[in-house]
Amino acid sequence: MLGHLKLLDSASGSKAKCIETPSRSTRSRMKGHAVIEAALLLPCLVFLFVGAFDMGFYSYAMIAVENASRVAVEYTATSSYTAGDSTTACTLALSELATVPSLNGVSSCGALPLKVTATAISSGVDGSPASQVSVQYQSNWLIPIPGLLTGQLTITRIAQMRLRS
Repeated sequence: MLGHLKLLDSASGSKAKCIETPSRSTRSRMKGHAVIEAALLLPCLVFLFVGAFDMGFYSYAMIAVENASRVAVEYTATSSYTAGDSTTACTLALSELATVPSLNGVSSCGALPLKVTATAISSGVDGSPASQVSVQYQSNWLIPIPGLLTGQLTITRIAQMRLRS
C-alpha cells in the first residue's frame, strides 16, 4: 500500500500537495528488482569489456606489424644490394615489434609467431626496381568471441618501395 505524505506550505501553513510514498514491502520488492536486473546485465557487460580488451590488443598488434614492415622496407630500398636482405629486415622488424607481448625471447624470423621476408623486385608498381618486405605475425591466444574473433589472429603486412639508387 502507498502511504500519504502531506506537505504544508511554509508561508501560509496550508496544505500544498499530497505525495504518495511507497510502503515498506513495495520498497523491498524494488530492491529485489535491481538485483535481478544487475544479474541479467552482468554477463553482457563482461562480454563487452573482454571484447574491447581483445580488439585493443589486436589493433595494437596490427599497427606494430605495419610499422615493422614499413621500417624494414625503408632499409631494404636503400640500394639494390640491400633489396633482398632478410636478415637485417628481420632485425629491424624485431626491434619495432619489441613491445608486442608474444615476441619476448624471439630472435629469428623464419617461423611463426614472426616471419619476415625481403625480396628484390625487378619491376615494381611503377615499373622501376623495388624492394618488397612481408611481415607475418601470429598473436597470442586470447578469449575467442564466436563469429567475431577467433582467439588467435595471423596478421600479414606487405610493403613495397622503389629502390633509391
